[in-house]
Amino acid sequence: MPRYCFSLQVRPDRMEEYAERHRAVWPDMLAALEETGWRNYSLFLREDGLLIGYVEADDLAAARAAMAATEVNARWQAEMASYFTQLEGAPDEGFVLLREVFHLDDQLTAARAESH
Repeated sequence: MPRYCFSLQVRPDRMEEYAERHRAVWPDMLAALEETGWRNYSLFLREDGLLIGYVEADDLAAARAAMAATEVNARWQAEMASYFTQLEGAPDEGFVLLREVFHLDDQLTAARAESH
């Protein structure tokens, strides 16, 4: 399954509140993420507010579009927007995708295939 990583910048004065909001995400938001194809989704927050997200999806563009069509996502994104700096629009539209340059399992699989 394809892996995706992205970054956003959380306002330093809102980091604890942001983390608290993610300790108990709305059940309907969790269900929508699952139903639209978001898998193994995690967020990591550095002390300076750098937020890194990791998600697996068969097709991230399709998963994002499906989420954008849900009512719960519109509410969630509206509430989350004020937590971020350097953001135009909703957080789920403004994140920066990072390019994967290494994955252990992929390289181990390739190395094992070459040795046989």
